[in-house]
Amino acid sequence: MNATELRDKSVDQLREDLVTLKKEAFNLRFQQATGANENSARIRVVRRNVARVMTVLNEKANSAAE
Repeated sequence: MNATELRDKSVDQLREDLVTLKKEAFNLRFQQATGANENSARIRVVRRNVARVMTVLNEKANSAAE
């Protein structure tokens, strides 16, 4: 998932993506705490994707406010 793909999505789609990514991040943290996590690098990828989605949402909000 890169920023150009995210900028093409609507705000509602971005919010849905954000919810699913946050759920995935929670599940990965839970797996890591219980020792069941097989791919620890996935946590980093999901956190960065959350940051990307939030950045694009903030950009869209700022451009709508102007």
